[in-house]
Formats: sequence, C-alpha cells, structure tokens
Amino acid sequence: MVHSDLVTLETPSRTTWRETAGLAVLGLRAWTPRQRVVAVVAALAVGLLIGWATVLLPNPVFSREIPPVWWNYPVWVLTSVLSGMLVATYVRSAAPSDDETRTSRLGMAGGVLAWFAVGCPVCNKLALLALGYSGAITWFAPVQPFLGLAALALTAVALVWRLRGQVACPTPAAAPTSAPEGAAR
Repeated sequence: MVHSDLVTLETPSRTTWRETAGLAVLGLRAWTPRQRVVAVVAALAVGLLIGWATVLLPNPVFSREIPPVWWNYPVWVLTSVLSGMLVATYVRSAAPSDDETRTSRLGMAGGVLAWFAVGCPVCNKLALLALGYSGAITWFAPVQPFLGLAALALTAVALVWRLRGQVACPTPAAAPTSAPEGAAR
C-alpha cells in the first residue's frame, strides 16, 4: 500500500550491452573540445609514463634485461588511448557519484595491470622477490599476456560505463550563483 504523500523510488532498469554501447557512443559524440584535448594529453602522458618506465621507449634512466615482445606495443598503445579517454570523462563540474568511484577503480586497476603486463618480467621487483629470477621467467612471463588482456578489458569497461553515464544520467551544469543584494563583493 503506497500513501500519496510518500515518494517512491524506482530501481533503474538494466540495459543490454548493445544499449550500453549505443549510449557510450552518444556520450562520446557529445564531448566538448576541452574533453578531446584532455583525452589526447592524458593518453600521451599515460603512454610516456608506461613506455618510459617499462623501456618500451628506450631511455638512459631505466634498463630492461629481457626485450619486449610483439604484443607489448599494442597493449601499451591501447591502454594509453583508453586511459586518456577515461580521464577525459572526468572533465566536468559535478560531484562524484558512487558510479564514478567504481569506474575510477576499474580504470586504475587496468592501468596497473597494463604496467605489469608490458614490463620486463625480471625487472618487476614484486615478481622477482616473490618468484626469483627463474620463477619470474617461468611463471610470471607467461601470465603477462593475460594481464594485458585484463588491463584492456577493465579500462574499456570503465570507459564505456563512464560514457554511458554521461548520457543515461547526465548531471546538470552548475547554476551560476549570485550574491544577495546588499552583500559586499
């Protein structure tokens, strides 16, 4: 029995992946020029950070004992692009919601997994301490492609989720506030 003076909340209906993808595409099409610039700059920053530290970009600071394999480069580039786009979805003036916190965790997990996936298996201090040199080559190196796939999947899911949310439940722009009459400016 529902009383007329009570407010009822409806649970949101679940969307299919096709609907979610469609909403994500709409969200992407609605991006502002500022979001596009942020996406490019963030993608370059993530790419440089991961590429520099994992020596996919040769540099004098870090070294790599085992050369990169062919799949390191696509995982590195795709993770950088997806991460840049994910960062750009946060360019707006709204308070974060629970959904934003969840997707930021997925995106962060994707970035960390990509780091482990494309890095040198024996240069990874965690793998080296846990497994030793031969264990890192024997056990950790074969798992790295799966870490790369997981990184791409987590980052892509986070991005689609954020883009869908920009269309499915947009937040209103902040209304300009004006000072009351007689208030000192």
